Amino acid sequence: MRSRYCAFSRGNTAYLQKSWAAETRPLILDLDPAQVWTGLVIDRHEVTGPDTATVRFTATWRNGTHTGRVRETSRFRREGADWVYIDGT
Repeated sequence: MRSRYCAFSRGNTAYLQKSWAAETRPLILDLDPAQVWTGLVIDRHEVTGPDTATVRFTATWRNGTHTGRVRETSRFRREGADWVYIDGT
């Protein structure tokens, strides 16, 4: 989760695509360069199976004078040595 947050904050779409499960990965990922990610708090992590987990997080952002936050529970799956993002609610 932290590595994906860093990729979002740096605009690293190649890493985001690589760390996204093939079945839910968008074909095109268009990030807003004016959006600045300002913080990440991991609220909860839960192992849900031998190769699956969920992460509940809050990420904050700024875009000009506007600020906001994203709260999500994300599902992840281990593929080999790596974890991939499946989806979130």
